[in-house]
Amino acid sequence: MHSVKITVMKMARYEDLIVKYENPIEHACDMYIGRVFVSQNATKPVGLCDSAWESMEQFVKALALGGGNFFDGWMKNEKSAMISCNDGFRPVSFLIETIEEYGREKQ
Repeated sequence: MHSVKITVMKMARYEDLIVKYENPIEHACDMYIGRVFVSQNATKPVGLCDSAWESMEQFVKALALGGGNFFDGWMKNEKSAMISCNDGFRPVSFLIETIEEYGREKQ
């Protein structure tokens, strides 16, 4: 099983939607651009929020098992995917990609 690297690539914040619809939240998200997580054995990494994991879990599992080429050529690197969490107020985009194991040939 492959390890899968999960990197925070971009973060958005929709202040107009927050003001209009969200109840006040003191602390909503611990992500920052460049933050890296590694999924071992297709499990949720410590520190990754449940919302983000729910959005990417199936892709991470597929990559961990050697899959890829999602949606017939969507990504330039077929062993990767760009997934966003489902927070409509402050979505975070994650690049998930297979980590080549040391000593193993690329499959």
